Amino acid sequence: MTPTPPPTSLSATGVSRLYDGLAVVSGVSLDLAPGAITALLGGSGAGKSTLLRLFAGLEPVDAGDVRLGDTILSRPGYTLPPEKRHIGLIFQDFALFPHLTALQNTTFGLAHLPREEARAIATQWLSRLGLSARSSAYPHELSGGEQQRVAIARALAPKPAAILMDEPFSGLDPSLRGSVRQEALDAVRAAGIPALLVTHDPAEALESADHIAIMKAGRILQQGKASDVYLKPQGADIAAALGPVNRIAGGDIPPGLLSQPVAQDRLVVIRPEGVIPDVTAPVRARVIASRLTGPMSRLVLDIGNLQLTSLVPRGLAPEVGSETGIQIDPELAFIFASCDS
Repeated sequence: MTPTPPPTSLSATGVSRLYDGLAVVSGVSLDLAPGAITALLGGSGAGKSTLLRLFAGLEPVDAGDVRLGDTILSRPGYTLPPEKRHIGLIFQDFALFPHLTALQNTTFGLAHLPREEARAIATQWLSRLGLSARSSAYPHELSGGEQQRVAIARALAPKPAAILMDEPFSGLDPSLRGSVRQEALDAVRAAGIPALLVTHDPAEALESADHIAIMKAGRILQQGKASDVYLKPQGADIAAALGPVNRIAGGDIPPGLLSQPVAQDRLVVIRPEGVIPDVTAPVRARVIASRLTGPMSRLVLDIGNLQLTSLVPRGLAPEVGSETGIQIDPELAFIFASCDS
């Protein structure tokens, strides 16, 4: 049997895709490293799924190139067909064959191997994803989470060079989403190949990915380690892409709220989890609303003419109507030029 080549990166360099002259993806460069999951995060219409389709060869590039290691997969005028790229694809709708069992679905991409070898590989992947007892079940007999794990097993069984996932967990019941995602992405990491996870969910990106790329209007605004993008956003829109934020004009900052003075023409962005009730703090606020969001409470705090949202552990939330001091976590407060807003 031909040995499996060592994993290599999948990269896009300066790629663009135009529809009727309008750039849906514009000059994007993104490198997917072996053994790491990169989350591509952005709102609807940002160009996320189009970029994934360019990686997959489902659409041609109008500029730039896509490479697997040193091998060109796409460039203007040339697109290697998807079936020749050896890249696994996983979509939200699972796309399992309804007339095949879980085991038969998983062996589908292994037709080039002897039957027993293909069966052994498929059985191994189903076991890794906790589906050994469900191998003979048909898709309609499987739960949504089980169907998605079969789809992951089918994509990984042929030992693809990379794997691309487009909102793969968004259709799952919220009570199952976290556990299924963890099992599935652990298997993807174990494969040691480049992986792209397209999502619109900031929490999923932060919890699941090693790297995050923030996309808006067809461009990558910032990319890097998940912790760096969260703690060192390069603009207000990037900070907001990873969850709701407080936006405050520099001239409206109450004295003493921040450890440094802020010019009036600046924009201050503070994450809600960075607004911390502290009875000993000199800056005082009145709690005007409190909503339970699970283990956390979302507070609305009034400081004179300024209102801030705070996200705190449920047990630490002060009562509505009470007064409390507040302090700001400096790592979760960012100052930008107002033009960055």
